[in-house]
Formats: sequence, C-alpha cells, structure tokens
Amino acid sequence: MEPTRLDKHLAALLGIPRGEARRYIEGGWVTVDGEVVEQPQRPVDDSAVVVMAEQAEDTRAERVTMLLHKPAGVAAEALCAMVSSASRSELDASDIRPLQRHFHGLQLAASLPAADSGLVVVSQDPATLAHLQRNLGRTEQEYLVEVAEGGPERGPWLMARLQHESGGAKVSWQNEQRLRFAGKGLTAKGLRTAVGNAGLQVAAVRRLRIGRVALGPLPPAQWRYLGSDERF
Repeated sequence: MEPTRLDKHLAALLGIPRGEARRYIEGGWVTVDGEVVEQPQRPVDDSAVVVMAEQAEDTRAERVTMLLHKPAGVAAEALCAMVSSASRSELDASDIRPLQRHFHGLQLAASLPAADSGLVVVSQDPATLAHLQRNLGRTEQEYLVEVAEGGPERGPWLMARLQHESGGAKVSWQNEQRLRFAGKGLTAKGLRTAVGNAGLQVAAVRRLRIGRVALGPLPPAQWRYLGSDERF
C-alpha cells in the first residue's frame, strides 16, 4: 500500500479523531520505529512500528522560553543558533520535555552587546517577547563589572560617584576587581560609560539577573528552560 500521513495512520490505529492524533504527534508522544516523530505529515507505511507513549497527554505543545548564558565575543545574530538540544545544560531542573519544535521560530529578547556576557532570553512565546520589550527598562537587573587594577582611590566618594553615574543603582564591591550593580534601567553599555566616567577601566561586564530570574550557575554557551513557576 502507498504510505499515508502519520496522523491519519495513528488515528486509524487508535480509533481516535485525526486532530487528536495530530496533537499527540506534535507533543512528541509518538515514535516511528523507535524514533520520536513530531511531524503529523510524515509518511509511514504498514511496515512501520508506530507507538504512542503510555503517559501521552492530549494537549497542544506550548511555546517555550530559554535562558542562555551568552559568552563574551558572540554577536546577537548568532545567539538563537546557539540554542540546540546539544547545548542544553544538565542543570536544567524544569519539567519541560525537549522537543525539536522548541528550536524553531526562536527570537532574541533582552540582548547584550557582543563584548559582554551573561543572561539573555531566547523565546518563541509572543507574550514573553512583548513583556520584555515593554518592561525591560522598568525591571531591576543585576550586573557584575570587572575593572582593571589602578584608577582612583576606592573610598566612599568613588561609590557615590558610581551610584550617581549609574542613575542611582545599588553599588557594592564583590572583590578588588569586581563591582556589583543592581537597579532599574541598567544596560551593559550604560554601565561601561558610568564606570569609565568614574575613572575606572572596564575589563568585562556580565548580566546576572533580570527581575526575579537569575543566571545562577548556568555555564557559558549553555541554556535552560524558563520554568513554569518563574516570572521576570
């Protein structure tokens, strides 16, 4: 017999509506000869072994958001391509099942300049993208700024100058070469300018947090899913 579409084959096999079969397939619950297939239009013949997982759920595959640790030196145009099944972090504790469809239609939000590193957001969810586009400037962010040795004496007046130059951010020394900034309206570019205006030479900038979502121990060039209980 001629091959038929997988959704039609599964519907006939299980005696269910074709639309329901399509949702199971798109949800990653169906294997063909042991391989997960997410395309309902995939042609199969009668010799194929088509199996649906026992724990399959009849729900539409949700659009996902990923948190990526951007390495320094990588341009914004290359970041979405860094998100793949191979670069998912072992530290991802979300209950989201990775699907190949999660790596299509990704857009970058909350980007960083090429020279800087840290937390960026990659998403296929229009609501998340719109939220960050509208509200990022009003959301508290946290950055680490590494400075070179030397420069002005690091007394109280320098901290006051840094706070003024950064628009009122909370500023503290983490060690002799690292400053922590936290506040609303912060940008990596703006912090480079603010620290430079205070007489210090910036060596590196890394974003640690956007709102309530932190980079944490996520390694550079790896990503994890934004959990269902996390909000920016």
